[in-house]
Amino acid sequence: MSPDSLFDARLSALARLPADALRTPYLIGLEKEALRVTPAGEVATSAHPRALGSSLTHPYITTDFSEALIELVTPAVASPTEALRFLHQLHLFVYRHIGEERLWATSMPCVIGGSTSIPLAYYGESNAGQMKTIYRRGLGNRYGRVMQVIAGVHFNFSLREDLWPILRDAFGNQDNPREFRDQLYMGMVRNLQRLGWLVPYLFGASPAVCKSFVKGDPGELQSFDQHTYYHPHGTSLRMGDIGYQNRQEEGTGMKASYDSLDSYIRSLTWAIETPCPQYESIGVKVAGRYEQLNDHVLQIENEYYSTVRPKQITEGMERPTLALRRRGIRYVELRSTDVNAFHPLGVDEEQLHFLASFMLHSLLRDSPRINARERRAIDTNEVVTAHRGREPRLMIERENAAVRLRVWADKVLGEMQEVAALLDGGESGPHVASVQAQQEKVREPNSTPSARMLAEMRAQGESFSAFARRLTETHREAFLNQPLPVATEQEFIRLSAESVARQEEIEARNEGSLDEFLAAYFHQGKE
Repeated sequence: MSPDSLFDARLSALARLPADALRTPYLIGLEKEALRVTPAGEVATSAHPRALGSSLTHPYITTDFSEALIELVTPAVASPTEALRFLHQLHLFVYRHIGEERLWATSMPCVIGGSTSIPLAYYGESNAGQMKTIYRRGLGNRYGRVMQVIAGVHFNFSLREDLWPILRDAFGNQDNPREFRDQLYMGMVRNLQRLGWLVPYLFGASPAVCKSFVKGDPGELQSFDQHTYYHPHGTSLRMGDIGYQNRQEEGTGMKASYDSLDSYIRSLTWAIETPCPQYESIGVKVAGRYEQLNDHVLQIENEYYSTVRPKQITEGMERPTLALRRRGIRYVELRSTDVNAFHPLGVDEEQLHFLASFMLHSLLRDSPRINARERRAIDTNEVVTAHRGREPRLMIERENAAVRLRVWADKVLGEMQEVAALLDGGESGPHVASVQAQQEKVREPNSTPSARMLAEMRAQGESFSAFARRLTETHREAFLNQPLPVATEQEFIRLSAESVARQEEIEARNEGSLDEFLAAYFHQGKE
């Protein structure tokens, strides 16, 4: 069966499902990062506010690399509207407890005073908390701290669990149910990588950066003004060469395999267990302090940078690869979305409807394994689009041949119309409208967020930092002027207090030394 025939057959099988099964076929969740900054626009050096709870144990409010890099997490819900409502409530609550500080409005950070101005996230004195901080210290030692404070929005997607048996029957598949689910999700991951360039083109919102972020040779970056570097046709510097990318494959042979879930797990496990000469020079425990968790190619699984990841919810301190091996894939995480500076939440409903359609389209498409040449093309397409995506006749590689980005984008979005219509019940609705809005961005690149940012900076005579500060202040004022329902605030206060109590319990029952804890953690699965 040809790839197009397979897609049509799968789409037809879905269309035959009961209407109630298609009404809300997916669950989505968001992880939105935002840098806490001072009124002057500098990285906040204050501790994570206690009123927001424990960043170690709070289910919805935590931190990423830095103590100043807040991460707001929504539960998995059945619609973009629900996800954004929860994210909005989190923003309202956070703004009520950070005093005069602000949440920076863009992916690329504010004015940076060097690595020493970026405090590592602190999770308390329990072994688990210390491990999280040591991991971040290792990231800083390996790649530098500045790269780690770039913010993004992660989009988590899964089909409803009760839909999988129906889908398996509709596809006429005889595989083990878990194998069927894992195979389709891994195929989805491969297709999301193949089409990954589309996300920075459509939603990239980091075409410029403060010069304080770039140390040394700016490479191909051009000066926008005395304070700002940019790419004239750039879409997402966050996803380009200056963004956060660990490069284990350069000199170490590390590249995760996406041929199957088993091969993905094995490739990450190899990296976690294999010493790396270039990290040995850092040392592990130096003068009694851990500088990294180990000197291996990867300290832990999360260190491997990828635009998309298969995920399973971990239980306690369970290693992510073990969770995947034991229970398979629960959801897929798309990590390539920039923070939309024009929206107070960093993401809007139209975008979420589109991403849901994009994820389902990638699941339904044929997805052969990725060979070495295609892997190189995937990486190159992403960087080229990040740096030059709006270039009028930009060519990228598809199936070993050069193709215009806009031609390929138009083809993909045309196919997605059918998926979007299915999600809208066969009629025009929010999913279809979201795809149509992206088709307009392909026809008119000046309507993309990246182009709008540069146009507004020019019109206002602003540097990147001044632009970001202005929108940061606008969003802050809007949040502070909106009410947070009393019941919602009380619920968040309760969750914060409970998270602090849980951290205190963990610290009180801390057993064994940190050395013993880490040894036991990395020994998991070897019994």
